[in-house]
Amino acid sequence: MTIYPIETGNFKLDGGAMFGVVPKSIWNKTNPADTNNMIDIAARCLLIEDGNRLILIDNGMGNKQSEKFFGYYYLWGDHTLDGSLEKAGFHRDDITDVFLTHLHFDHCGGSIQWNKDRTGYEPAFKNARFWTNEEHWEWATKPNAREKASFLKENLLPMQESGQLHFIDRKGGHYLEKSELGFGIHFMDGHTDKQMLPHITYKGKTLVFVADLIPTVGHIPLPYVMGYDTRPLLTLTEKETFLINAVENDWLLFFEHDAHNEICSLQKTEKGARLDTVFSFNELF
Repeated sequence: MTIYPIETGNFKLDGGAMFGVVPKSIWNKTNPADTNNMIDIAARCLLIEDGNRLILIDNGMGNKQSEKFFGYYYLWGDHTLDGSLEKAGFHRDDITDVFLTHLHFDHCGGSIQWNKDRTGYEPAFKNARFWTNEEHWEWATKPNAREKASFLKENLLPMQESGQLHFIDRKGGHYLEKSELGFGIHFMDGHTDKQMLPHITYKGKTLVFVADLIPTVGHIPLPYVMGYDTRPLLTLTEKETFLINAVENDWLLFFEHDAHNEICSLQKTEKGARLDTVFSFNELF
C-alpha cells in the first residue's frame, strides 16, 4: 500500500461558524481570521494505492458551481485535484473507488462535473465506484432545512443515475473494523448523520482521516465544536471517546481542513487530549 495526500484547493470560512460557542479571542490564536472574519481552510484528500485499487477519499468542491457560489468561499492558492493527482503519477480515470466521508459539497463536489456540452452532469471519475452508506444517502437526499444548502442535488443524483453508487455495509455499531475498501471506519453522527472516518494502518502507524469531526489542529480541545454540526452535544460525546482512544492507541490525525497542518499526534494532559507534535506527510512517511 502507498498513500498520497491530495490537495484539491483552499478556501475560507467564517471563523465564528467554524468554532461555534468558543470566543474569537480564543480561537483567533490558533486560526487567525482576516478582516472579514474568515479563516484559512483546506480541502485535503487522501489517495490510497492498494494492489489494483486506487481509492480517493473525498474530492473537494469541484469546479462546476457558479462564480457567485465560489465567491462566498474566497478560493485561494494554486492546488487542484488534477494537478495533485498528476504529481502523484495518476489521472482521475485511474481511480477505481471514491470514498466519501459525507456528502456536503466541500467533500463530494469534485465527484460530478459538467458533461462535454455543458447541458448536464456526469461522474468526474468514469471508472470509479462511489462509496457512501445507506443511512447517510437517505439523510442527504432528503435533507433537513439546516443542511439543505450543503447537500446539492447536482453533486448527488448523477452518482446514482450513472449506476456507480455503492453503499458501505455498516453492520451496525460505531466502528467497522474492515470495510469493503480494506480499511476501518468510524461512524459519527454529530456533524451529520453517519459521517465516515477512515482508519488506516500504514507503515506501522495508524492514521485516522478526521474529516469534520476535528477540522483543524485548533479544534482538538473538546468544546471546540463547529456551529455547522447538527447535533453538537453528540459531537462532544463522540469526540471525547475518539480522543481518548486516539491518545491510548497512538493514532495520528490526518486533517482534511487544516490549511497549514497535515498530521498531528496527541498527548494526554490534565485538561484532556491536546496537540503533541505536528508533522507533514513527508516527514512521517
